[in-house]
Order: sequence, then C-alpha cells, then structure tokens
Amino acid sequence: MEPPFIPPWVFTIEPHEGESISHFLGRFRRANYSSLNELGQKTGLGGTLARWEKFRFIPAPTQKQLGGLAELVRLDVAQVALMFPQGVSMKHEPIRLCAACYAEKPYHRLEWQFKATRGCDRHQLRLLSECPNCGKRFKIPALWIEGYCHNCQMTFAEMVIGQKSY
Repeated sequence: MEPPFIPPWVFTIEPHEGESISHFLGRFRRANYSSLNELGQKTGLGGTLARWEKFRFIPAPTQKQLGGLAELVRLDVAQVALMFPQGVSMKHEPIRLCAACYAEKPYHRLEWQFKATRGCDRHQLRLLSECPNCGKRFKIPALWIEGYCHNCQMTFAEMVIGQKSY
C-alpha cells in the first residue's frame, strides 16, 4: 500500500511547552483547514487520533504511530512524544483547566489531565472542571478555538474568579 500524500504546503505548528496532544491537534487542524478524518487518513491512524483527542491512550501510542503523526505535522518524533503522558495515569473526564495559567498562555496543559494532579502548583489553585458561571463541563481541548465556555461565552481567563486555593 502506498503511503498517503502529504501536501508540501502543510503549515507547521510549534507545540507549546507541556501542551496536550488534544489541544495541539485542534490548532494544527484549524491552521491547515483539515478535518480529523482527513488527518487520520493521511497518517494512517484513522480513529486513533479521535481517541487521543479525548485523552484515551490505551493502548499506548507506538513509535510507528508517533512517527506517522510527526511526519504529517512536520515535527521530530521526540517533540510529538512530549505531548503524550509518559508513565502517568490520565483522567480523560472531566477536562480540567487552570484559568490563571490559561490567562498567561492560552493552551491546554497535559499535566492538568494527570490523575495525580490536584491543582496548579504554579498558582496554588484548584483546577476547574466546569464553567463557574453556568456549570457546564469543558469540551475537549481540540475544540477550544477562542478560549471560552461554549455555553455562556465566559472566557477562560475570567474564570480565575471561580478557582479556589488549595
């Protein structure tokens, strides 16, 4: 079988430090005007990408899968691997957020989904799992386009008022 054609005009998106694969894939798709289905076809990963966007990593990504994704997004395999958990358990629901961190640098951190993560060590605040204004749970980070609640449009940065100290 011939490998899928990857157009030479693909826009490279640099990952942020500690960025989750879910958030990165969403940014990459929007920058390249592509769908999850299209990325799945080009990488040969199919529905695996959809699982990754939802923080479902069982079975763990193989080197071949990471290599296929790295080739498409034009990054080193090591850079791609950093967006996946390394020997830690994940909490795939609910999606969690430190609004104070997001206000400083607007992207979803992988560590927010670690089961062992109780709060933000940087700000000494508990993570949010729902909008403090309307109570709706956050959508997966791949869908975070403008950084606000999809129900009431309160910005993630404003949500810091709903975070409690720990």
